[in-house]
Amino acid sequence: MDAKGGDDQLAQSNVAEIASIVSESSRAAMLTVLMDGRFHTASELAHRAGIKPQTASFHLSKMQEAGVIALEKQGRHRYYGILNEEVAKVMESLLFIAPPVKIKSLKQSSQDKAIRYARTCYDHLAGNVGVQLTDALLKAGFLEEEKENFMVPEEGVRFFGEMGIELERIRKKRRSFSYRCLDWSERRHHLAGSLGNALLERLLELGWMQRVPQSRAVKITEAGITGLKTTFGIDLSLEEK
Repeated sequence: MDAKGGDDQLAQSNVAEIASIVSESSRAAMLTVLMDGRFHTASELAHRAGIKPQTASFHLSKMQEAGVIALEKQGRHRYYGILNEEVAKVMESLLFIAPPVKIKSLKQSSQDKAIRYARTCYDHLAGNVGVQLTDALLKAGFLEEEKENFMVPEEGVRFFGEMGIELERIRKKRRSFSYRCLDWSERRHHLAGSLGNALLERLLELGWMQRVPQSRAVKITEAGITGLKTTFGIDLSLEEK
């Protein structure tokens, strides 16, 4: 076997290892939970995935070894989260091509509807509301599309500054600034990166949105319905949520 063939075989082995990590159903379930961008205990993840805590700990150890998730320790407690933005991108891509889960109950139907309407995608806003918000920013000229990223023109710099978002500060973060993330439920792009994260955090601070406990779903508050309409021209008042 020549050197080139050896390199190809090594690459294939690495891909196979990661594929085996994320394809196992319990691991996939826990990774999907972790796509809310927060850190969770093994017990929380076990409950959400419907498995025993010991089983969850085994899978979490495997995913940590593979460089998929991160571990943070606080005293005797251990918390797990998605390792970084790159892993989150891969997970969102897999969700985009994965077949939809079969809905078997009214509860599942309600949860699915809430997730598709507004949710966190790692640490930024996704779903129908996330796409509408991105479209509104583009229409107003506060964002401009490029091949893989959104650009912020002068009007956008002014707008985000008025929103209380310091662009210069978040540009310095060691991550993507404003990439175009393909939304798996809407099949269109929404704003991601450090700018997408800063915008979501600001909307949460304003009380326009609230995280839903034990879910990636995001609730739009009454103040948010008013604020989104006034600031972005997005009218959610007539939508069935």
